[in-house]
Amino acid sequence: MKYDNVAIPADLIWSSPFARWQGALADISSVDLAAAVTGRALSDRGVDIACVDEVVLGLTVPQPGSFFGPPTIAGRLGIPAVTGPTISQACATAVAALHAAAAAVAVGGGTELVITTDRTSNGPTIVYPSPAAAGGAPLVEDFVQANFACDPWAGTSMIAAGETVAGERGISREEIDDVAALRYDQYRAALAEDRRFQRSYMVPIEVAERRRSVTIAEDSGVRPVEREAIRSLTPAISGGVHTGASQTHPADGAAGAMVTTPAKARELSAGPIVQVLATGFARVARTHMPEAPVPAALRALEAADLTIDHVDAVTTHNPFAVNDIVFARETGVDIAKMNAYGCSLIWGHPQAPTGMRAIAELVTELTLRGGGVGLFTGCAAGDTAAAIVIRVGD
Repeated sequence: MKYDNVAIPADLIWSSPFARWQGALADISSVDLAAAVTGRALSDRGVDIACVDEVVLGLTVPQPGSFFGPPTIAGRLGIPAVTGPTISQACATAVAALHAAAAAVAVGGGTELVITTDRTSNGPTIVYPSPAAAGGAPLVEDFVQANFACDPWAGTSMIAAGETVAGERGISREEIDDVAALRYDQYRAALAEDRRFQRSYMVPIEVAERRRSVTIAEDSGVRPVEREAIRSLTPAISGGVHTGASQTHPADGAAGAMVTTPAKARELSAGPIVQVLATGFARVARTHMPEAPVPAALRALEAADLTIDHVDAVTTHNPFAVNDIVFARETGVDIAKMNAYGCSLIWGHPQAPTGMRAIAELVTELTLRGGGVGLFTGCAAGDTAAAIVIRVGD
C-alpha cells in the first residue's frame, strides 16, 4: 500500500533493550513493560501525550490482562479517553501495526501511537476444553514453544524452512557461518563510542514492582559470534547448516513510534521526519519462509514507485542467516551493506517489537547519513513476510 501524507518524527521511533528469554525480563508482563518504555520514551522526548488520537498495540504472546491491552496502556499513560486495536501477525506484527496506523492517518485519523511489545519468556499454557476426547481430557498447548516448533498448516517447523531453502539453493555451512559472524561484527559497531548509535533510539527499561525493580540500559544475553569459535558447533537439526549461532534467539522487549502527518511530525520534533512511503506483504510456498522477504520488499518498492536501486540502506528480520543470503542473491544488494549495525540474528527476537527495532535502526542509520531511502523486510510465521519503505529527510 502506498502512502502520500504519513510521517514519523525521526526521534519518535524507539526500542527498549532486548533481554534473552528467561533472563532479566522473564517475569515482567509485556503490558507493564510497554507502559513503562512508552512512558519513558515520550517523557524523555518532551512529547505531550494529549496529542495522541489512537493507540495501536502490536502483541503476539498473550499476557495477563492483554485482552484489554490498548485501553489499559492508554489509561496508564494518562490518556484514558483513547483506545485502539490490537494487531497480531507473528513476526510481521511491527509492519502490520505501522500499516494500520498509516492507513488511519491517511484517511484523516490524526496521530497514532504505535506500541509493540512481547515476552517470549514464561509463555502461557493454554488449556482448551475437549469434551469429545477420551474421558473429556483437554487439549493443552504451550503457546510459545508449540508454535515455534510447528506450523499447523505446513506441518513443519521454521528451522525446517530455513534448511529447506538452504538445501535447494546450495547454500553452504561456511556461507551461513560467515553471515552470522558478519552480523555480530556489525552489532559491535553499534556498541562503539559507549553505544552512541544505540543510544540514539534506545529507551532504558525501568519497571518497579512490589517485590523488586528492574533496570536495563542495554541488551542482555547477546552472545559473541566469532568465525573460528562457531565452526565446530553442531547443526540445529541433523544434516543442516544452521547452528545456535546462525539463528536468532527468543527475547523480551518493547518498541514504538508516533505516526502522523508530515505537518504534525514537524510540530512534534525539530529534527528530520521519516516519510512512510509504502508497505508490502507476501506469502511463498510451504516451508520456504526465508524466501518471503524478497517479494514483500519488491511489492513495497513497487507501491512506492521505486526500485531496489533507489534504496540507500536495508535492515531485515532474519531469524536464520539463510534469509539474508537469499535476499542478497535475488536483489543484488551487497550482503555486507545490509544491517549495518546488527540485526535480530544477534540481538534477538521478541516477536512484535523485533521489526520496530530494526526500523528504528534503519531510521537512525539514514539520519546519521543525512537522509535517504530505507527498506526494512522480514519473514514471519506461515511462510510470509512484511516490508516497509521509508524516506528520511527534512
